[in-house]
Amino acid sequence: MIILNQEEIKSFYLMEDAIRDVRETLIAKVQNKVQSPHRTVLEFPEESATSLYMPSADLENKVAAVKVVTIFPNNPAKELPTTQGIIVLTSTEDGSHLSVMNASYLTRLRTGAMTALATDALAKKDAKVLTVVGTGAMAFEQTLGVLAIRGISKIILFNRTKEKAMSFANQLKAVGVEVEFEIADEVNDAVSKADIICCATKSTTPVFDGEYLRPGTHVNGVGSYLPHMHEIDHTTIKTASKIVVDDLHGAKDEAGELMDAEKKGIWSFNDVYAELESLVSGKVNGRETEEEITFFKSVGASYYDLAVAKGVYKKAQTLGTGLNIEV
Repeated sequence: MIILNQEEIKSFYLMEDAIRDVRETLIAKVQNKVQSPHRTVLEFPEESATSLYMPSADLENKVAAVKVVTIFPNNPAKELPTTQGIIVLTSTEDGSHLSVMNASYLTRLRTGAMTALATDALAKKDAKVLTVVGTGAMAFEQTLGVLAIRGISKIILFNRTKEKAMSFANQLKAVGVEVEFEIADEVNDAVSKADIICCATKSTTPVFDGEYLRPGTHVNGVGSYLPHMHEIDHTTIKTASKIVVDDLHGAKDEAGELMDAEKKGIWSFNDVYAELESLVSGKVNGRETEEEITFFKSVGASYYDLAVAKGVYKKAQTLGTGLNIEV
């Protein structure tokens, strides 16, 4: 069994790897070669905490994965991270456990790859301005995902704490991102200038007014992943001509803004244009006009974790990296 920590994975597994591996897994899923049962959730009321168990299997490549993520909101007081996760990769040929790897970076990376694939199909080909709303940990890989598939020349950053937005810009510059940066004072002003918008917040109220979206804008919403979270407003949902979700089953249970819009009779899940797998495999068209507004909503699903976990394992074997142990 190979043990891989976060720093090891970050040293050799990059955005282009994740985009390739997520694309391949989505195509395999369309071909019914991927199993993905719904996740199991355990709640620990005394700690206001949750543990998630997310299994999936690639029948063609004969590997299965389980991601285990714990969310303990009280951990910072104990000087521990709120969220901790691992992925266990198993052979479906002989049942041997192939690898245990850190899941924190990989979760962010695969979400960025999902956004990249959705944006590639739904954003205008000549999109130049990216607005990022919320500059927390998840936003970094979101930005790298968009940069991987569009020739972005300007990034507008909005965060409630301006200093955090400035720090985020410096982080991007440190990894070689050479574009014009603007730190916005007002979110709707940032939205009105964008060709592509990435929202990565856990907000329970909409973070911008959809009235400010200009024709042809593509919006990615990846931050809100629970029913009470609503980072995207009803105007955006009503205005979008195409709404694509990463996983329909998960979206119906967890995409708070879509659930709320359906509950209030503003919109229906019957109006979902497609799941990401149909877009990536070419079963449905992406952007069809220059003017249409499009929206990609992600809440996560186990097969996206499987995609990157098997890619990491394969590359680690080739490079001979990681700690080999017998268990």
